[in-house]
Order: sequence, then structure tokens, then C-alpha cells
Amino acid sequence: MKNNKKIFFLLFMISIWSWLHAQEIHPGEIWKDTRGNPINAHGGGILFHNNTYYWYGEHKDKTNDARVGVTCYSSKDLYTRKYEGVALAVSSDPESEIVSGCIIERPKVIYNKKNKEYVMWFHLELKDQGYKAAKTAVAVSKTPQGPFVYIKSHNPNAGQWPLGFREEWKHKKIIEKDLKGWTPEWEKEVQEGLYIRRDFKNGQMARDMTLFVDDNGKAYHIHSSEENMTLHISELTDDYKSFTGKYALIAAGGQNEAPALFKKDGIYYLITSGCTGWDPNAARSFRAKSIWGPWESLGNPAVGKDAETTFHSQSTYVLPVKGKKDAFIFMADRWRPKNPVDGRYIWLPVEFENGRPVIRWKDHWSLKDFK
Repeated sequence: MKNNKKIFFLLFMISIWSWLHAQEIHPGEIWKDTRGNPINAHGGGILFHNNTYYWYGEHKDKTNDARVGVTCYSSKDLYTRKYEGVALAVSSDPESEIVSGCIIERPKVIYNKKNKEYVMWFHLELKDQGYKAAKTAVAVSKTPQGPFVYIKSHNPNAGQWPLGFREEWKHKKIIEKDLKGWTPEWEKEVQEGLYIRRDFKNGQMARDMTLFVDDNGKAYHIHSSEENMTLHISELTDDYKSFTGKYALIAAGGQNEAPALFKKDGIYYLITSGCTGWDPNAARSFRAKSIWGPWESLGNPAVGKDAETTFHSQSTYVLPVKGKKDAFIFMADRWRPKNPVDGRYIWLPVEFENGRPVIRWKDHWSLKDFK
């Protein structure tokens, strides 16, 4: 009888521990859905709609190529995650831009109230072309879970100059072959539109990207452009499916990618990473009073041990927590290129000190930690 009581007590304590563990976020651990399967939603973003969080991300397998598409998970509390299926599937049509074997990265979804449509944008690279195409692509759905219907890809803002682009820069004749890369002269020319002029007619490059919907419903597409040297922020049309042609530059020549934009107390904040391939580096942060800038550099928001590698991860999104004032979650990926499916998710609370976002490592935490 005594042994039975001990076993019962032990099982009871294990169940309590399991419940408490399930009510926390554990960065870097293997996260499982309600089926017990590891979550496969890398480089993702989250849409909050109708009291539900929808997490969209890249389905990874043995390579970085897209063989399945974009997956979707739903959650009411951000702890328990239900697999909703493949929101956007790759195509079996060899003529499709999203044929199996292409590259689909960093999917983000926003809701268009006017058309009652869910609009997904993602970084697209065409099959067997590496990262040459540098496109962004759009798909739509009438339900958050999908299926999303692919529309088309873009190299944004063809035939348009960015805001504040000087008249004398538009007429410069110097081109890439005239310069030696990574020299002061080359850096100066990049800042003065070397690649913008090169891509002016056919449209600008668009790699790592995110989306942002402002308080007035205006939507913006933020992406790494100009050979990953400069971030572009572009206004989307009212249906969120294309570009208006209005865009601006952020940190010209600064080599930023992995943008994550959010807003607090009327101030826009941006967290990015440097460009070191799959290897992690120190994050960067910026702020501005207008979404069009000017953007002020605030330095690395990560502090403490492993801050120089952003805790061995790279930003993908900043999630405002519904129902909690000034509560934001920094979402990042711990990439593992030799085994992409085992890339881990890093979610950490964003704090603010003297108007600057601050991110500290926590082995485990919960939404109750937000004051």
C-alpha cells in the first residue's frame, strides 16, 4: 500500500510539472504541436485574428528547398499549438514559380478588412537559380488556414525612385564593373544608389522580408534589397496585393536583413541582423517617429551572455501580445543548415529601457512575466 501511495504521489508530481512546463515558453527546446509532432514553421510570422494566433512558417526537410510549402499552426494562448496543415503548397507544375524545389522563405500573413482576404507575402527564389531572382511573392485565401492561392512574384517598385533620392544620383553613370568591391569608393556609391539605378527598370531586389499594418490600415512590405546592402520599406496597395511605388531606404549600405518591425507609443521600432549567411551575428535595432524615417540606430538590443550572436539566432518577427499593454515577443530562428528541420525557435520578451528595446535570454518564461 505504501508503495502504491509513493507511485501515485510521484505520478501526481510529474503531471503537475508537465502542466507547469506546458504553460511556459522554452526557447531553443523542441516544440511540439497537439499531435506530439515537432513544429515545422521556420522563418515565420504570426497573425492574430478572431481571438486566435496563426503561426505561418517554412516547412523544412533535408534541404533549404521548398518541398512542401508554408505550414500553419493555431493557438489561443501561445503555449498550445494545433497543426492546421499546409497553408500554401508548392506546385507540381514545372512552369509554376512555386514548383517543388524553389525556395520559399519568411512567409508573413496580414488580413485585409476591405476585401475580407488573408494576404500572404514571402521571399521567393526560383528553382535551380540559387538566390539570383531575389523576388517577393503574394498569395491569398478566404480563410486563415488556407489553402492560399498563388498570384504572382515581384521585383518591387520598377521605374520608381525612393523618397529623398537626390536628383544628381539619378544621373550617375558609374556602374559595378567600374568599382572594386568593399572599398570606400564602392561603399559610397552603394549609398548613392549604385544598385538602385542598376535595377531601376526591372524592379528592385527583395530577399528577407516582413509585413507591417499600421493603425490606419496602411500596410508596408519591408525587405532586404540592393544585394542585401540596404533595407527598403514599401507601401502596399489598399488590397495589400501589390506596391504603390512609394518606398524609402533604411540604413543605406548598412547590410541589414531579417527585418522585424513593430510600433509602441507612436514610435516605430525595427530589429534586424547583419549579413553573415547562416551564421548568427549581433542584432541591430532602429527607431523612427515616421515609418518613412529618418531611422535612428540604437545598437544591439540583445544583452548578456551570447548577445554577440543574438543567442545563436536570427530575428524573424516581433509579435504584439493581444490584451497586454506594451507586451512584445521577439521571434527568432536558430538555423541549422546541415539539418534544417532541426532549426529551433527562440521567443523572448522585449523590454524597454530609455526608449530602446532590450532582449535578455531566459531559459523559460510565461506571458505573466509581462508587467
